[in-house]
Amino acid sequence: MNTTLTMNDLDKRAKISSLWVFVFLNMIFRDLHELGRLGFLEEMMTGVVDGVQITEGLMLIGGIMIAVPLLIIPLTQFLNFKANRLANLFMGALQIVSTLGVNRTPDLDNVFFAVIEIAALLLIIRLAWNWKKTRSLMGATYKEI
Repeated sequence: MNTTLTMNDLDKRAKISSLWVFVFLNMIFRDLHELGRLGFLEEMMTGVVDGVQITEGLMLIGGIMIAVPLLIIPLTQFLNFKANRLANLFMGALQIVSTLGVNRTPDLDNVFFAVIEIAALLLIIRLAWNWKKTRSLMGATYKEI
């Protein structure tokens, strides 16, 4: 069995990984940007932000939400085709749901970051959905349908 990756496969992996890096950085800078909001630091110090009590469970959920796009970056490079495609479809959809879920009281900058993030996630889903497995066979490339 020939396990050589085709240029199409390598290109798709690089594009999807790059988009996940973009999503991750967008999430981080959105959170950092929030620090500039008037009264935000005071809210954080009280343990209640936007009327939500910050608990250990909530912090764990936030950590998981950050870990997902961070983990999928190397997974996109190392998973086999089928697992890769499924992981990117599932994680992309899950991340869209979580992005919409955390923007309970959106202001203009939150909407801006969310739109950019969701656009990148939709592109990830589109690339993964249209990704067809190709194999190199004696110098020729063919697609499996």
